[in-house]
Amino acid sequence: MKLLLLLLNGAKLGKLLTTGGTMLLSVFAYSFIFGWWYAAGFVALIFVHEMGHYVAARQRGLAVGAPTFIPFVGAWIELKDRPHDAETEAYIGMAGPLLGTIGALVCFWLARAYDSDLLLAISYSGFFLNLFNLIPLSPFDGGRVTAVISPRLWLVGVPILVALFFYNPSPLLILMALLAAPNVLKAWRGIRGAEEATYYTVRPDVRVQYAALYLGLAGFLAIMCNNVHEELARVSP
Repeated sequence: MKLLLLLLNGAKLGKLLTTGGTMLLSVFAYSFIFGWWYAAGFVALIFVHEMGHYVAARQRGLAVGAPTFIPFVGAWIELKDRPHDAETEAYIGMAGPLLGTIGALVCFWLARAYDSDLLLAISYSGFFLNLFNLIPLSPFDGGRVTAVISPRLWLVGVPILVALFFYNPSPLLILMALLAAPNVLKAWRGIRGAEEATYYTVRPDVRVQYAALYLGLAGFLAIMCNNVHEELARVSP
């Protein structure tokens, strides 16, 4: 029994070290470009976003790993259990941007309260990060949410991703496009087989609820990104 407890404690410590270590590595990497304080705030907001997914997965009874960070890529949580249906996947997918938006709002309010340009810049990064993740294309969070409405909405995400690449070419966008390719093909072909049909079977009112939540959050984040960006442009030297 003592050995088992030691192993369990060691496993928990290992998860904490993995999360903490990769977070520190990300802060260190970002600090070379943005400075220490901005890097720390940015990574903290990514952590808040990922914890939204983590808590939601645990609420739905799924086994999930602690967040792991990769500098200049982001972070993820490992779902050890497959979601039972599209609604569960959408619930977990939406939780990240929701909690992440709350984190960005806290930074925004603190920036106003203390007249801090640094916190204002960090809040902008949080708003943009969560808006970016709402692109309606899996494996983005937006793809997981819009799938509960209709997987064919993933086709809408393709021109958005292409436009972003031409606006600001990035290896990350190429990586996301490669990861999204199988799901784009699935959306093009349509749902096949009884198992897939069952997975995506959702009540109409649930589809409407997620559609309203998705559009409302995306619209709010777009407005905040625009407003904070304009405010930062005014205070920039």
